[in-house]
Amino acid sequence: MKNPFLLTCIAAILFVGSSLAQTPAEWRDDLVDRMAGTWKLEGQVMGREAHHEVRAEWVLNHQFLRIEEKTSGSAPNTERIYHALWFLGYDPVSERYVLHLMDVFGARFSETLGYGVREGNQIRFTFEYPDGPFHTTYRSNPEKNTWEWLMEQKDKNGKWTPFADLKLTRVATP
Repeated sequence: MKNPFLLTCIAAILFVGSSLAQTPAEWRDDLVDRMAGTWKLEGQVMGREAHHEVRAEWVLNHQFLRIEEKTSGSAPNTERIYHALWFLGYDPVSERYVLHLMDVFGARFSETLGYGVREGNQIRFTFEYPDGPFHTTYRSNPEKNTWEWLMEQKDKNGKWTPFADLKLTRVATP
């Protein structure tokens, strides 16, 4: 391109476009903020014992809480290995929480976003998976500084059945 007028127009369009897309202010949420940190997760997933490590930290200009969950190094050798990344955010336009899961089971299950609403010290998410709806509830117990993650799925008869019941306890950091 040797046309200086055209180059100036392109530069002006790019400048105006980038200035319109302002970075939003950091998202602040007193409930979600309690989940930031390092946790020991124990409980049942599909009737099997689970021993995981969870680390949650604010990322992407404090727009999402990135939650990394993985099988603990001290878990029994018989435990299935699991690793997941959860991104928890909030959409102020729709006035709902958003939860995106990516895990070892691949892209098929990460296509679906969970949408949640807060009720007191808990957020209940609904995922509309191709094989049926799924609930994930994050419940905080501020007095004990613990969390409970409850998951349930709707079976083929339309009945909600337990998938996971997990308790998170904070790990002291040096």
